[in-house]
Amino acid sequence: MNIQIRRATPDESNALTAIAHAAKRHWKYPEKWIEIWRPELTIPPEFIANNEVFVALIDGEMVGCCALVLSESLAELEHMWIDPQQMGRGAGRALFEHTKQRARDLGLTELELSADPNAEGFYLRMRAERIGEVKADIEGHPRVLPRMRVDLNQKSGSSTTTSKSKDQRSKIKS
Repeated sequence: MNIQIRRATPDESNALTAIAHAAKRHWKYPEKWIEIWRPELTIPPEFIANNEVFVALIDGEMVGCCALVLSESLAELEHMWIDPQQMGRGAGRALFEHTKQRARDLGLTELELSADPNAEGFYLRMRAERIGEVKADIEGHPRVLPRMRVDLNQKSGSSTTTSKSKDQRSKIKS
């Protein structure tokens, strides 16, 4: 199996959005919730053009995506989606590692994300740590998203926090 990672192009917006919807449906959420989440699950061409969005290809077929979104105070992993038929084949890990390396190359010390509760285990395996929670109630159903952080300078068994990391965390009020 050959996994390749490359930058997404704005004309791939519909294909990436379809992967996002399929991935969310994989967790058996009610279809009404999927419809409510449509704006959050849509990856518009402008988002792709204005952020570092990566796609994973297995044997030439697009199977997943994720985005590195930068602000003055934070590097965030967003839109991490894998085609459910391709889950468990290494594309998620490859995208995650690629994005971590890109963030390191940009001189960043940490990467944050808000995870779907069903994906928290994946991120924990990728050495992210839970740093809080984001309330995400829907239709009167209480829902909490794990807020997670990856220390990009972390060595095996280490979890140091730099002053830049503390500053980045203090600016999150999600």
